[in-house]
Amino acid sequence: MTLYFRQALLSVLLFICLQGSAQDPVSVSKLDALLYHIDRMYVDSVNDKELVDKAIISILEELDPHSIYIPKEELDEVNEPLKGNFEGVGIQFNIVRDTIYVVDAIAGGPSERLGIRAGDRIIRIDGETVAGVNFKNSDVMKRLRGKKGTKVDVNILRRSEPELLEFSITRDKIPIYSVEAAFMATPSVGYIKVSRFSATTMKEFRDKLDELKRQGMQDLVLDLQGNGGGYLRTAIEMSDEFLGDKKLVVYTEGRSTPREDTYSTTEGRFEKGRLVLMVDEGSASASEIVSGAIQDWDRGLIVGRRTFGKGLVQRPVMLPDGSAVRLTVSRYYTPSGRCIQKSYEEGVEAYQREKAERLGKGELTSADSIHQQDTARYYTMRKRVVYGGGGIMPDVFVPIDTSLSSDYFGQIVRKGSLNTYALTYTDVNRASLLQRYRNPDQFRKEFKVDDSVTGGLVAQGEKDGVKPDAEGLARSKPLVDLRLKALIARDLWDTSAYWQVINPENPVDRSFQRALEVLKDDTFQRLGMSER
Repeated sequence: MTLYFRQALLSVLLFICLQGSAQDPVSVSKLDALLYHIDRMYVDSVNDKELVDKAIISILEELDPHSIYIPKEELDEVNEPLKGNFEGVGIQFNIVRDTIYVVDAIAGGPSERLGIRAGDRIIRIDGETVAGVNFKNSDVMKRLRGKKGTKVDVNILRRSEPELLEFSITRDKIPIYSVEAAFMATPSVGYIKVSRFSATTMKEFRDKLDELKRQGMQDLVLDLQGNGGGYLRTAIEMSDEFLGDKKLVVYTEGRSTPREDTYSTTEGRFEKGRLVLMVDEGSASASEIVSGAIQDWDRGLIVGRRTFGKGLVQRPVMLPDGSAVRLTVSRYYTPSGRCIQKSYEEGVEAYQREKAERLGKGELTSADSIHQQDTARYYTMRKRVVYGGGGIMPDVFVPIDTSLSSDYFGQIVRKGSLNTYALTYTDVNRASLLQRYRNPDQFRKEFKVDDSVTGGLVAQGEKDGVKPDAEGLARSKPLVDLRLKALIARDLWDTSAYWQVINPENPVDRSFQRALEVLKDDTFQRLGMSER
């Protein structure tokens, strides 16, 4: 075992075990002695790096579920979604029948500037045939991503062209958008869906907010469902857009980090008008900071289901070999004093499994199954009761409907048949569909999934190894039709079109419909909500 790797592991132990004034040199000496004896006496040769990595992971698992180790080779990939960009050619793609289909050329990226478009099929990359050779997603990304300014040559087959088209693409910085959708849900209600809190989120969010206000938006539905979090600072800035000046947004505190209060400052873009936040069991961390601040200040209504329950703050720490640790350094608290971190006393596996177990316990289908008596009571600024511990409890609970589920639906989703057929159908019919439907809203109102479309999906499922199941299809047909319709809309336009189609008619989760309803009825007044 090399001295370098011994020092790397010891440095991690020192950092974790010896923080603050309390020090335990005996623990470090024990580990150093063990590594020495393994090096001198162990029966077989040892992979130094693998041993050190496993030791670091084991140490961190004893702390909490969110202190994690990131190997050097994975660091860029892990940080990429939060940076808000990567370097490459700028396409979204799917692999269908061993062929790389362009789903979308990212606006402003190098591929879009050269005229590459949705439906194009990539046949060769830098002279290497990539169709029909069992390429995986990772293989494609390795060949298309690269440093800004470098070039990659691709040969593309386009349905309207008899010969392959040659493109020489100069790689560039490509944005990763965290605002997935923004549109007018009604003539006066805007809708914005945010998928993560990254370095570029606030610019995207403010741009979309301004755009919707120009279209007549008076009230806003902010969708944070499935948003697993991101940067704490971004969550604070988003909360600041809704709250008046000098209001406590969040405070953090840890054993070695003193309490730090953060207040709203600048005049926000949406301090007036009614606000509804959509959350669910996948909304975590930064999403819960925004939800907690809005709820505690009675600024808006929280609609949906109990959030994940992550109230721990991590700080990145670089290690000598270029790898990193995200170490939990403090807890965050909502303005009323709530720490919404759920228990992790049973270990990492039980902690992660808890979200999935909520369905089995009935919590996702019935508000009566949420045991609020097990959590601490707090009060909003207008003296409404809210709860801490285990996530943000919604003001308006929306159950999920499991009656449309079937094994058949699950299989065509997991096998990728729905995505594959939607892409194939769109590729064949793109010109006629765009001629007939001017925008996603018209498409939502007028397009029908007829028997021929359904038959094509069933046939695609068979190709993917999914046996036809008339009973399962009949049971799930409303869900199948809507999902397929939304995927076609996405392939015709963009991700925003997907949500524009699926939200108003979603039979499984009516959170969007309920959000619009509370803006029409007396819920705001009944709960004493502030509109500004």
